[in-house]
Amino acid sequence: MGKRVSARIRKSVRYTAMQTIERIDKGGAYSNLLLSEMIDKSNLSDQDSRLFTELVYGTVSRKLLLEYFLKPFIKKPQKVDSWVKTLLNLSLYQSLYLDKIPDHAIINEAVEIAKQRGNIGTSKFVNGVLRSIQREGVPSIEAIKDPMERLSIETSMPLWLTQKLVTQIGMEETQKLGLSLFERSHASARVDVRFVNRSEAIEQLIEEEIDAVPSIVSPYGVIAEKGFIAGSTLFKEGHITVQDESSMLVAPAMQIEKQHKVLDACAAPGGKTTHIATYLDAESGGLVTALDIHQHKVKLIEENANRLRVEEVVAAEKMDARAAKDNFPPETFDRVLVDAPCSGLGLMRRKPDIKYHKSAEDFKQLPKIQLEILESTAQTLKQWGIMVYSTCTIAKEENQEVVAAFLAKHPEFKKIDVAVNEILDPSIEEQMLTIYPHQFLTDGFFICCMQKVS
Repeated sequence: MGKRVSARIRKSVRYTAMQTIERIDKGGAYSNLLLSEMIDKSNLSDQDSRLFTELVYGTVSRKLLLEYFLKPFIKKPQKVDSWVKTLLNLSLYQSLYLDKIPDHAIINEAVEIAKQRGNIGTSKFVNGVLRSIQREGVPSIEAIKDPMERLSIETSMPLWLTQKLVTQIGMEETQKLGLSLFERSHASARVDVRFVNRSEAIEQLIEEEIDAVPSIVSPYGVIAEKGFIAGSTLFKEGHITVQDESSMLVAPAMQIEKQHKVLDACAAPGGKTTHIATYLDAESGGLVTALDIHQHKVKLIEENANRLRVEEVVAAEKMDARAAKDNFPPETFDRVLVDAPCSGLGLMRRKPDIKYHKSAEDFKQLPKIQLEILESTAQTLKQWGIMVYSTCTIAKEENQEVVAAFLAKHPEFKKIDVAVNEILDPSIEEQMLTIYPHQFLTDGFFICCMQKVS
């Protein structure tokens, strides 16, 4: 069937976007990784790449809302192929949220795609649905009587996830969080201040027509409001690296000294490893041992360490972090970082498909793994050493509850303050930092620092 689609349609941005969303819906790849692959594969121009990215992220992030809008116009949804529903979602997103594209152009291309991918009957169906919406408009979410269900549809978050967040932070904050995920993710980078200070880095980026501003979250961070930061001279020289602002808070929180032996237990791709490494000095004995369970990811850590000129103080090893106690003698490390595998709910802006592919069941299994890693790595930490537990999730089961369970079993550890900018003080509760995605438009993130006191 794919052979029937003309070369013109196959090369079109909307057809490429539809194919990409289909693959995302099947759970084959995270949206952020698949987007890069499809842009390279399709040889899209810069302008088309921007539109393609907007179409995919916008449609995926609003999936439940778009489906609600379409429901009254599809009488027998069970008979409609999934790709046709994707095409309708994509077309409706453009019509409702992209004001530079006229409706007739959206409908005409959708009809042509439907005709070539399907048949005349499919194209008539697509045309009829989109024309009806054009005439009648979409239904109001105010028609949904149940407040929780209405919030779920408004924010396009599954009902179970909406309920979970409302329990944690209330209806109003959950609404702010959910709606903020529709806003475009901004690019941020960490400046290696060994080579250039942040002000100088911003000046250089601006000279290369990258609109850069300082992060208010991290003193090492810059935000690129416009321009391709990974194409900059500073990036090519290894003086900056792409990293989310919230994850830049981890290394400073560890209170690292130049001679320290550090364990980064779940290290790939190496963003935090290389940040830790900037505090270390090889001649003084400083070293960060970076673990990952997959060999290809160990190689990725090594490549990043070489690019960022910290290879002298980085030793990457293939190892399951749960086996750390069996591979390192007790009290080997001055500092331990457990940036644990997690549900990734803090990444919903950059990976909007996460919210559809996770389930409540995940929160029963993940905390077990997280605790096993803490249990194992804790035995390798020296007395008075500091262990930092961090995740890119906002679920209490994976954060506060894991910390509480660990401390209940290990009275030799105590929580200590997380050293951050004062702007983040309101995000600290009981000496634990939780950043929600809507607060600073960063990734959601959690950090807890614990010291081995006996």
